[in-house]
Amino acid sequence: MSYLLALDQGTTSSRAIVFDVEGRPLALAQEPFEQYFPKPGWVEHDAMEIWRTQLSTARAALAQAGVGAAEVAAIGITNQRESVVLWERHSGRPVSRAIVWQDRRTAETISDLQRAGLAAGIRAKTGLLLDPYFSASKIAWLLQDPGLRRRAEAGELAAGTIDSWLIWNLTAGKVHATDPSNASRTLLYDIHRGVWDRELLAIFNIPESLLPTVLPSSSLFGHSAPEWFGGGIAVHGVLGDQQAALFGQGCLQKGMAKNTYGTGAFLVMNTGATPLYGDGVLTTVAWQLAGEKLEYALEASIFIAGAAVQWLKDGLGLIKESSEVEELAASVASSEGVFFVPALAGLASPHWDPYARGLLIGLTRGSGRGHIARATLEAIALQTYDAVLAMEKAGARLASLRVDGGAASNDLLMQIQADVLAKNVERPAVTETTALGAARIAAHGLGVLDRETIMRQWRSEKVFEPQEDPQTRSRLIAGWHKAVERSLNWAREVEI
Repeated sequence: MSYLLALDQGTTSSRAIVFDVEGRPLALAQEPFEQYFPKPGWVEHDAMEIWRTQLSTARAALAQAGVGAAEVAAIGITNQRESVVLWERHSGRPVSRAIVWQDRRTAETISDLQRAGLAAGIRAKTGLLLDPYFSASKIAWLLQDPGLRRRAEAGELAAGTIDSWLIWNLTAGKVHATDPSNASRTLLYDIHRGVWDRELLAIFNIPESLLPTVLPSSSLFGHSAPEWFGGGIAVHGVLGDQQAALFGQGCLQKGMAKNTYGTGAFLVMNTGATPLYGDGVLTTVAWQLAGEKLEYALEASIFIAGAAVQWLKDGLGLIKESSEVEELAASVASSEGVFFVPALAGLASPHWDPYARGLLIGLTRGSGRGHIARATLEAIALQTYDAVLAMEKAGARLASLRVDGGAASNDLLMQIQADVLAKNVERPAVTETTALGAARIAAHGLGVLDRETIMRQWRSEKVFEPQEDPQTRSRLIAGWHKAVERSLNWAREVEI
């Protein structure tokens, strides 16, 4: 029997999962690694520690499953996106710490580009907003060092997102490559032509020779060096984490979408062969299967989802454990006009307002802990509704929503989500959807699984159907929008 090894390299830990070809997880290993915050707004990782923990977890998962290299058909990689590493080609040593996607050190550079009127043209080519979140300004910041600039232009250095760094190390420096799902998060990749764009490279002053070759997501990216696992294994698939979750959820047709409910939430909708543009949502490459054209997605980021429940626990002391929120929210039949806008870190999609602030409104003498708890769950669902609405205004049409992440286990939240969207919400039987996506893209590259089989293999654990009457739903949405309007731009209008 052949197995698939998924490497799931995240922001705070490296994980590895062994799957069988049916998508069943057989073994999992996970290791955290250090987070570095050298200055306010700076976030860094030790790239060598990322590689060491990823290799260690891969070996541990294989040992736990009792699987040798010869039994592994392929390795699939999924990774934190936008984070960048710069390293020496001859030694493979990083020349600095990795700059993480959360890092904001390049905000001034981005502001200069915005003032120069470049944002619209960059968005047209890349589908992205001009923001420090993405990779280009991070690479440009590293190349401010004259020595590194000189070495980069001489071809001595290599740069890439975390998938490229892992591929380089797995293949012992033989392959410097990435896939379109990761390339499309750099602000350097033209998502229409599928190439590194020379105009964008010139804007950020980045030599193209520094960057990896872009291969289709289900390509053969090389073979692991024999010393890592006791034999070479084909690296046959790469996807950024949110695209991997979309693939793992079997959302391979236009209109299918997944939402990951974690600290924040990431909603991604497949738009097929057409890149759609909408206010407040990102346009990105979903994937490119070998021998096929690029496929696209719309993506929305929600800053505060599960973190809102954590704030009820740590900030307000309304609950002792986050798991208690469902029972508390269910203790009342409705929130009775109470709304919570969880703009605790500003609002992301579709508003992108860093000056928005949290708001709790509609309180009366009859309001209690249960009403606030229920309003919190409604806020998570209503933020998702706003993101879907922005996508539909862009021309997409949601068929149904598949869900994953820690908060997806909350039945009441999932029912509220179905009611707000007036669409079915489907929770999968296999919740490791990101790693599963990496395994399945690798299996597709091998020719073991085709698109139809991947969709057919997806199984729901539970389907939540809309139950709310239309009038109640409309009142809830209207009240939410009035509350959000009051929270917008608050930090600019009110001096604290």
